Amino acid sequence: MTFRLPALAIAATLACVCVAAGCSERGPAAPSDKSLNAADWPMFHGAPDLAGVASGNLPDALALRWTFQAGPSVKSSAAIAGGRVFVGSEDGRLYALDARTGRLVWQFQTTREIQGAPLVLDGRVYVGATDNFLYALDAATGDLIWKYETGDSIMGGANWFRPRDGTTWILVGSTDSKLHAVDAATGRPVWVHEIDSYINGTPAVADGRAVFGGCDDRLHIVAAADGKTVRDVEAGAYVAGSPAVAGGVAYVATLGGKLMAVDVASGRIVWQYVVESEDGFYSSPAVAADRVVVGCRDNAVHAVDRTSGRRLWTFAAHRNVDSSPARCGDKVVVGSSDGRLYMLRLSDGALVWSYEIGRPVTASPAIGEGLVVVGAEDGVVYAFGPKPSGDAR
Repeated sequence: MTFRLPALAIAATLACVCVAAGCSERGPAAPSDKSLNAADWPMFHGAPDLAGVASGNLPDALALRWTFQAGPSVKSSAAIAGGRVFVGSEDGRLYALDARTGRLVWQFQTTREIQGAPLVLDGRVYVGATDNFLYALDAATGDLIWKYETGDSIMGGANWFRPRDGTTWILVGSTDSKLHAVDAATGRPVWVHEIDSYINGTPAVADGRAVFGGCDDRLHIVAAADGKTVRDVEAGAYVAGSPAVAGGVAYVATLGGKLMAVDVASGRIVWQYVVESEDGFYSSPAVAADRVVVGCRDNAVHAVDRTSGRRLWTFAAHRNVDSSPARCGDKVVVGSSDGRLYMLRLSDGALVWSYEIGRPVTASPAIGEGLVVVGAEDGVVYAFGPKPSGDAR
């Protein structure tokens, strides 16, 4: 039996509006500060391997830089690239915001919710919606370039792969139970890989492989060049989120409360970490040099040893942690359904800083352009940066 997971996870009207409507600035624009990552974060979990790692370091406290009202609820994780923040909303719009001020640059309207993170690549933005379409937009203007129809909702973000001929393919999963590879230039299908149930997360891409989970209780490893099965690994329960791949190992969490490390080349399960939780993991893991960090529906963030799967620490939130952690230097940033954004110390899980939003934060934070950006279920996008000089608060 399969089921469609609840939200966490075309005839469209194009609206490109260069106004500041809906934007509320709080405080000055973020200053340049080398202590905070200045690189891009152009997709879900930052890069094709979905390891959730940002370069640079985070200060011990952040200040709210700006907010933007993006609709009734934001479950889409943001992408940050080229001085802009791109984020989807439950109102069916993709918003492009100025990263320094939060002002609206353009917006694009689909016909259903956008819950997956946008992908920014080579001057275009690729984003799926629950109206069954993958859209390719001009990143500068928001103009529609093409749209590709799947058989059902797109809940997760897109990834990308370049075969030997130098073309670019966009990979996206759908609740039509298929992983789709689409030509980035034309929007034409390249290959489709079908499994037995829904695909809700973003596929990881590493070493010529696409790695993803589904509601068929399996971790799938396929050749990115042709979509053919390399191997399937029994996960024991639905995979709601996305795997992270590092050093040839895929880290994947399940609704059965299991975090697994799987050798991509052989399919061997290296270790399993099991949590006593009725609903298990909706969060996707982030990977550090010696540990893996993931949120859980037991109201906690878990860090386990990357080699053995041994528990290193847990941090107790007040409600579910469906948000996927992002790591930057010696810090981890993650949201919770208790309405808070947390920054934890990577070494021991100690609370370093938090911000109370007041509504669930199920979206995953993005770290780039000197900002930490996250949306919440109050429909607001929040951007945090270093405190201005002289601000002792």
